[in-house]
Amino acid sequence: MKRINDKIKKLKKYLIELEEIIPDNFKNYNNNNEKIAATERYFEKIIETMLDIAFLIIKRKKYTIPEDDFNAFEILYENKIIDEKLLKKLKEAKGMRNFIIHQYEKIDNEIVFEAIKYNLFNDSNSFIKQILQIKNL
Repeated sequence: MKRINDKIKKLKKYLIELEEIIPDNFKNYNNNNEKIAATERYFEKIIETMLDIAFLIIKRKKYTIPEDDFNAFEILYENKIIDEKLLKKLKEAKGMRNFIIHQYEKIDNEIVFEAIKYNLFNDSNSFIKQILQIKNL
């Protein structure tokens, strides 16, 4: 449980740090390459930390080991750790993270900004809340 709690603390820290650097509006975000780079990096770190937590829970609870990262959130859902709405949001965030990392095409900064500014904080806090409700972790 200590490792999971440490990861949750790290996740909360990343969210606070991201909130401190992300501009209030898209124009200020889009006109600042340093803000874009830092924001995208925090986005990646937050998603990775949630995946780390998912894998720690899966290991601790002795659930089926997922074939890939996408399936980790599925396993949490199947075992009633997270709800279906959060599962969908986390899978979308994971997909966006992969897109940002690999930059398959030109990244649409507005989509990334909107996702981070208006979804990531709520989804991450919902994830933390649902994880902390697990009994016998």
